Amino acid sequence: MENIKEKTTNKITDIKISGIPLPIYILLTVVTVFAMVMNYLPSDMMGALLVMMIFGGLFNTIGNHLPIVKTFLGGGAIVCIFASATLVYFKIIPDNVVKNVSQFMGGTGFLNLYIAALITGSILGMDRVLLLKASLRFLPVALCAMSAAILMVGIVGSMVGYGFVDAIMYVAIPMMGGGMGAGVVPLSGMYAEALNTDSAAIISRMIPASTLGNVMAIVGAGLLAKFGEVKPNLTGNGRLMRNYQSDLNETKSSTISLEALGIGLITAMFFFLIGVIINNFVSSIHAYAWMIILVAMSKGLGLVPKKFEEAAHQWSQFVMKNWTSALLVGIGISMIDLAEVARAISPLYLLLVFVVVVSVAVGAGIGGYFVGFYPIESGITAGLCTTNMGGTGDIAVLSSAKRMELLPFAQIATRICGALILIVASVLIQILF
Repeated sequence: MENIKEKTTNKITDIKISGIPLPIYILLTVVTVFAMVMNYLPSDMMGALLVMMIFGGLFNTIGNHLPIVKTFLGGGAIVCIFASATLVYFKIIPDNVVKNVSQFMGGTGFLNLYIAALITGSILGMDRVLLLKASLRFLPVALCAMSAAILMVGIVGSMVGYGFVDAIMYVAIPMMGGGMGAGVVPLSGMYAEALNTDSAAIISRMIPASTLGNVMAIVGAGLLAKFGEVKPNLTGNGRLMRNYQSDLNETKSSTISLEALGIGLITAMFFFLIGVIINNFVSSIHAYAWMIILVAMSKGLGLVPKKFEEAAHQWSQFVMKNWTSALLVGIGISMIDLAEVARAISPLYLLLVFVVVVSVAVGAGIGGYFVGFYPIESGITAGLCTTNMGGTGDIAVLSSAKRMELLPFAQIATRICGALILIVASVLIQILF
């Protein structure tokens, strides 16, 4: 009997959330909730970040273990956003906590810190040869496919009464922005600034597009893989380039050090600062977009010392590992209006998302064939991976297609193409709005 109890106890303690054993995590959660309810929670960044990290770790773990959610709906990311938004909608989270989290996300600048780390680290962390190689073949295919999909959804949107501009700006662009943290969030800030409105209303219109696009991309990848089994001449079974035996992989960073994290933080903030400075002179292009241009140029030209590249990559990995779930909870608490989201979803909306996913996959498959790619692999990486929800979306899409070896190219589609979409969006805002 004692052995059974001991085994049960060991199994429970073996379960970890954010690296913390389950019993301890439950204790942390209970104390945090007690402080929220009794109004003992500090009304500053510590109180806000604690709530976001505690609930983020919990919701992320739940989402990553729910069968249908983890396979088709994006896993923990979706649960973090919508579970926290639901708690706000039903007034379960006290108003003062909602206000504090909202201030921390926006006024305090946590979003800027996260996005700067993500952009700088992801681009500088890529292999330079892979980046240059992708620019020659892969990027043109992906960008042409994305352009075709944007035009197609605009045409369909105008035909069905949704509107040419709205279909492009509120459906296609958010789907192709590179996920929530690197895409939808900065896009909502750009739109809100240009329209002189609240970003919460904007992001509530964008979230459904990103979410539904992610779901359809995952399902579409599985279907394309099945189609490749029927038409084996169209697939390289994991190889992107025809008549080419190996694709390049990303370089691995050196062992993480405390000094490197500090250097990475400074590097990310510096590039963000330069983007802000240039934005003061050329305000038609958002500071995020200028930052992306500068980081990509610096990487391509080899201007950043290797030590700084690795440090920036390590800092971005730290931020993504520890704060992504927290950020998503912050988005759910401060930016998601469930009533607005429900109003946005309709059969017409689903049709427009479907048009984007199909158009970009077909366009990338055809375009890829003409530059020496296998159509199936090209359609998945240069196509579907541009419409998923960032890095987790890449993994979900490639897992669905059983082609995880293509992850470096999927990340190019997500990172570089998503970054370029931010630049395009900053220009289109000035033209279309």
